[in-house]
Amino acid sequence: MQHDSIIITLADDDEDDRLFFTDAFDEIKINTVINTVNNGKELLNYLNHPETILPNLIFLDLNMPILNGIGCLEAIKKNDAFKDIAIAIYSTSSSEKDIENTFVLGANIYIKKPSDFNDLKKILSDVVVINWQYHTNGLNKENFLLRL
Repeated sequence: MQHDSIIITLADDDEDDRLFFTDAFDEIKINTVINTVNNGKELLNYLNHPETILPNLIFLDLNMPILNGIGCLEAIKKNDAFKDIAIAIYSTSSSEKDIENTFVLGANIYIKKPSDFNDLKKILSDVVVINWQYHTNGLNKENFLLRL
């Protein structure tokens, strides 16, 4: 694995969404390594495995079985070993309550899953090239929800 790769993990229980996501990154000309897991419990097991190279960015679906995105976000934010991982909420929900809750819990950005493949590629590209250090330091509600 190259050190200049951006390591990305997607936690999503929907197989079609995982495939859509990985296919989009295959077409984006950014050097990434993509890992996918089916739910929050799998994500936490993956992150806590001693041989795992921690991702730079996690895309986290909210509605998953076993451990949902909110529970997973809370667990990640409580663990100092994961403090440098940016979290992008990646959900079909556009509920103000979900957006507010994930903002308060420390997610870096909220993305409503697009249904169009070209929109998905644009959103993923935009999210990956964001300067996360600046974005995290200047975090406010206005730039939290990414819109097309």
